[in-house]
Amino acid sequence: MNNGFIKVASAIPTTGVANCSHNVGYIRQLIDQAAEQGAAIVCFPELSITGYTCADLFAQQQLLDSAQAALEQLLHDTASTPIVAIVGMPIAVGSALLNAAVVIQGGHIHGIVPKQHLPNYKEFYEQRWFTPANGVPDTQLTLCGQTVPLSRHQLFEVDGIRFGIELCEDLWAPIPPSSQLTLSGAELIFNLSATDELIAKHDYLLSLLAQQSARCLCGYVYASSGFGESTQDLVYGGNALIYENGHALATSERFSLGPQLVVADIDIENLRHERRVNTTFHTPQADIRPEVIKIQSTLASGTRSTGRSQTSTFNLHRTIDPHPFIPTGTALDQRCHEIFNIQVAALTQRLVHTHARTLVIGISGGLDSTLALLVCVRTMDRLNRSRSNIVGITMPGFGTTDRTYHNAQALMLQLGITRREISIREACLQHFADIGHDPANHDVTYENAQARERTQILMDVANQLSGLVVGTGDLSELALGWCTYNADHMSMYNVNGSIPKTLVRHLVRWVAQQDPATRDTLLDIIDTPISPELTPADDHGNIQQKTEDLVGPYELHDFFLYHTLRHGSNPERIYHLACQAFTGQQQYDDVPQLNEPVGQYTPATLLHWLTVFYRRFFSQQFKRSCLPDGPKVGSVSLSPRGDWRMPSDASADEWLRQCEQLKAQLKD
Repeated sequence: MNNGFIKVASAIPTTGVANCSHNVGYIRQLIDQAAEQGAAIVCFPELSITGYTCADLFAQQQLLDSAQAALEQLLHDTASTPIVAIVGMPIAVGSALLNAAVVIQGGHIHGIVPKQHLPNYKEFYEQRWFTPANGVPDTQLTLCGQTVPLSRHQLFEVDGIRFGIELCEDLWAPIPPSSQLTLSGAELIFNLSATDELIAKHDYLLSLLAQQSARCLCGYVYASSGFGESTQDLVYGGNALIYENGHALATSERFSLGPQLVVADIDIENLRHERRVNTTFHTPQADIRPEVIKIQSTLASGTRSTGRSQTSTFNLHRTIDPHPFIPTGTALDQRCHEIFNIQVAALTQRLVHTHARTLVIGISGGLDSTLALLVCVRTMDRLNRSRSNIVGITMPGFGTTDRTYHNAQALMLQLGITRREISIREACLQHFADIGHDPANHDVTYENAQARERTQILMDVANQLSGLVVGTGDLSELALGWCTYNADHMSMYNVNGSIPKTLVRHLVRWVAQQDPATRDTLLDIIDTPISPELTPADDHGNIQQKTEDLVGPYELHDFFLYHTLRHGSNPERIYHLACQAFTGQQQYDDVPQLNEPVGQYTPATLLHWLTVFYRRFFSQQFKRSCLPDGPKVGSVSLSPRGDWRMPSDASADEWLRQCEQLKAQLKD
């Protein structure tokens, strides 16, 4: 594995029905191509050596002898190639004939897996020629001069990664063999198939693959017969498909006239994380404990080989999204619609349950308070209550700029809510005098006193008006602890608590596109630098305290947060993923130079902010341990009541130590 990934391939050769030597020639070419691209395992269609549609020719000894001779030639030709290949062929066991998958690598046959479920309907009559797997006991047989285990219960292991095999109809059964195999430890499933094309059948196939890979929390590699296999009434489109936990990673072009090869990287580390945290997966552990056959393959560890040369380079054949919380295209619109409605529904329930008459919210002219206010407005509209029941309070302080102040006032006016302005300057100066703090000293006391004064005002006004204080802090701020304890950290209900900063901006823009009355104001708020505005502006009245200059770019922290919480990734893996995500370069294992740009960031910059992320994430857990309620909108949440339970005093040393090791590698 390379930082948790293994590269796999699905191959569709051009088939000559009953022409074994022809078929093996194409199979060998595709094995070489898969090895060239760094794949550790490549899978071929069902009965790929003979062709699937041989029908009664399967009873001919000549075809069976030709198939075995072709396999022997393939073993000879690939003896120096470390890639694992899975091919299909008929296997005679006594008087029975099996439709089987044969696992080969380095000139050796490592195992044979027979098909369990044989179709016997309409155009498929496999039971006419083949015996199902349960009709033959597990055994050892001689094939191409080698003694080989034959069993439907086998698992194979490459570089610590276990995979199992099923064939075509097996997937369509009520309980596919892959369900048992994955419960027995298989992390990858390879399916050798020959599925003909019918109207709507392809869509059903895709849904099967998505569902099975998701249900089994596995990678699923599917290879089905293509051009040359079609004969008489049947047409085979050639489906090379690779799925991971419900998501398609690679798909071939259907009805192609030539051979096809698709390659993708399966995230084994992520699958293992999902299985660890999903207790439902472990409850029905399989009773069967299959034999595990270990296969030595340097390709699984990142070595690329064609039998002539080897290198240690690993190229990642998948796109790493730099903004994992933000979908693209129409999916973004759908995501925003769903999240906004979750927020509104949650706040509506809390408002009705508490019998609160008003919603009280601090309006700063920034992104977070803007989104929270928009949720409040939609909530009142849904309850058919006047928007005047929303009390928006601007609380100018020492760092408030004209831009944010005017945007806050304009937005409240345009939305028709009750506006109040309460300056915190005099109250803070009195407080500084009371505690003996010099107001010229713009330290953390200077900043946090302002934040706590604002929260006190909101809470007290809410008491006056039988109201509910609506919090505005987002998921990214909670991860970094970028909030003042018992100030903006606290509210009576926080509607933004599980929304990352990078997504907040898109939600506000989504609302702006629907509301001409507030559009210009909302777009200007989106373009305003993110800031708590707790220190004075510069000489030109512009924001001087910019959050991303202090704690780092939110797009990086959201990336780090997603992979830390969603996939349980370690610092080294996250660093490599970040290099891939923010540059798009395919070179995965090569360590860039210290100051060599990676997109808009250097490797040193990525590691710096990754280190900051871990340091803050661990040290600020005590703030997350006592968060107010708020709606969960996605799979990544920091609620201490169910989603994230972490000791407040856990040590970050192990994570920071790996960051330091990465920095040392950059300097060497």
